[in-house]
Amino acid sequence: MKTFRVYTIIILVAIIIALYTFEGYIRITNSKKTSEINNSNFLKEKIYKEKTGKQYDFRTNVQIAEYFLNKGENIIIPFLPHHLRSSSNLDLFHLSGPSNSKIICCNENGYWSIIDTDKYGFNNPGEEWKKSEIEFVLVGDSFTFGDCVNRPNDIPSVLRNLTGKAVINLGYRGNGPLMEYATLKEYFPEQSNVKNILWLYYEGNDNYEFTLELKNNILKKYFEDKNFSQNLKNKQQQIDIITKIPLAEVKEKKDRSKNQNNFKKKQNISLGVIEFLKLKKTRAGLRENSKPRPQFKTLLKLTLEFAKQNNSNFYFVYLPEYERYILSNYKQKNYKKIKRITKDLNIPFIDIHKEVFAKEKNPLKLFPFELPGHYNTYGYKKVAENIFKNTQR
Repeated sequence: MKTFRVYTIIILVAIIIALYTFEGYIRITNSKKTSEINNSNFLKEKIYKEKTGKQYDFRTNVQIAEYFLNKGENIIIPFLPHHLRSSSNLDLFHLSGPSNSKIICCNENGYWSIIDTDKYGFNNPGEEWKKSEIEFVLVGDSFTFGDCVNRPNDIPSVLRNLTGKAVINLGYRGNGPLMEYATLKEYFPEQSNVKNILWLYYEGNDNYEFTLELKNNILKKYFEDKNFSQNLKNKQQQIDIITKIPLAEVKEKKDRSKNQNNFKKKQNISLGVIEFLKLKKTRAGLRENSKPRPQFKTLLKLTLEFAKQNNSNFYFVYLPEYERYILSNYKQKNYKKIKRITKDLNIPFIDIHKEVFAKEKNPLKLFPFELPGHYNTYGYKKVAENIFKNTQR
């Protein structure tokens, strides 16, 4: 009996020591990560200074907004459509941003990208909507929108320069597949001849976002009813009211969010092991949820039918994520399945991973400072050039 107790005590002590050791490891790792982030900021600042002769802009979007407002220039931090995905009983689900406005986007390349929006709140020169012949209409998320770069370095702008023809960008930040389809239905320029429709699919989160979108009552109607419409082209005044949030309100939300994050950090100090295991489980769950939904094939079929009705060619453009080129054990289950779906539907598949990134000696150079984020100007340019090449055959 005494021997059993001794062994039990030894095992319990060993478990406690192991947990404390693991806790120490987590703290050291977190400290290391903080050091790496600070070091990466230093490296980004150094590289940006060497390349441009300018200082890296570490200001927040609120500080940028205050700077412009103090100069007497009106600028907006917009309320993004995808923030409504989990909302129920909505009267209107907007799919674009504030019209004819200067909006602050993001900073991954050393400067804040600032976009002048068109009459519907998209990232286009205003005159594009007046043209009767349109070479490309694009739908997609922030990669299509052109996040973190300025015109003319986004994909649609590069395509304008390559073709010398009109290109309409219907991409928006945070969109998933169902929002992209809805946007195409609402804003397709029916009064013009559209030669090509491009669907830009981002492997990092599109199917996970599709799962969320299918739970929204309004978005689901686009999927279930071909004739459903919110008539958004004629509701831009309402959309402007929703998306033009006063700066004071933005600041209040950010302060509240910052305080909540600080509280969580304090909790994590004492619950390091538990939080680490929870985080690991959450990431695994997100990756699992990224498997193609069975409705995705139906959604593409609906889009293909829409393209045929409008006498437009339809292309599916597959955009790769950063993790593909940094993780040695990377597995993307979607890749082959999505490819098979497009093949079954006879939709041309433009494989940006295979035709652009995999051909680079160092594919990371297509990302800002070779770090996670959207593509940089070089990356967007290479993607647009490949799209152009594949659609001119």
